[in-house]
Amino acid sequence: MIDFRSRYGRYALVTGASAGLGEEFARRLAALGMDLILVARRADKLDALASQLQLSSKVDIKTIALDLALPDSVDALKKQVKGLDVGLVILNAATLTVGSFLDNSVESQENVVTLNSVVPTRLAHAFGGEMRRKGRGGLLFVSSLIGYQAAAPYQASYAASKAYLSALSLAMHVELKEFGVDVTTLAPGPTLTEGFQNMVGIDFSKLPMKPMSTQPVVRLALEGLGKRAIVIPGVMNNFTDFLGKYVMGRVSGAKLFGA
Repeated sequence: MIDFRSRYGRYALVTGASAGLGEEFARRLAALGMDLILVARRADKLDALASQLQLSSKVDIKTIALDLALPDSVDALKKQVKGLDVGLVILNAATLTVGSFLDNSVESQENVVTLNSVVPTRLAHAFGGEMRRKGRGGLLFVSSLIGYQAAAPYQASYAASKAYLSALSLAMHVELKEFGVDVTTLAPGPTLTEGFQNMVGIDFSKLPMKPMSTQPVVRLALEGLGKRAIVIPGVMNNFTDFLGKYVMGRVSGAKLFGA
């Protein structure tokens, strides 16, 4: 694996860092010697994680409790990290609604689009511009396998937001490559995160793959950064990606919900 600090700079910024994939990214990056800026809504979770990490590493850890879905939150974050050498940004914060599109409020759908698409767009634009100027940096977009399916009934806004994120990331991968900036999309399948375990109404036993733990997903993502445009962890997830694109995208969501 590459020397992250030498390649990207001193700080890695991780959004959605208080649990799940974000927490695991923080743990692994600290082990790799990266100083951290951890961003999430829950200050208590962030502080507890920072305290744990500082027991086992000597890296500098800054925590920023912030709801990125709120207006002006991205500007507030930029102000708080101004002057820091932020060379790697993990765009992980996300939310979702499940169930029929019309049975969820329009406000909840807009919140999904804001946090999953608008916020990473703004962060990628802000930090990506600075990385291009410096001639180095890394952006890792945490998308989802579901974003590559032809359609995803009962997770419509989430899948649409992740499809957008994947398309944006792939375009930026091409645009920034000549400037020495690595851009990679992580598109995991079902992963044992807090959000996954709190989902109701979905029969995951009908999936062809078993949920993965966060550790191998994050390991594969960081190993692929700078080497691959897209990382899809797991053999079955890669096979399902093929099926989702070309065979069964329109029916997969209905099968999960027993419709």
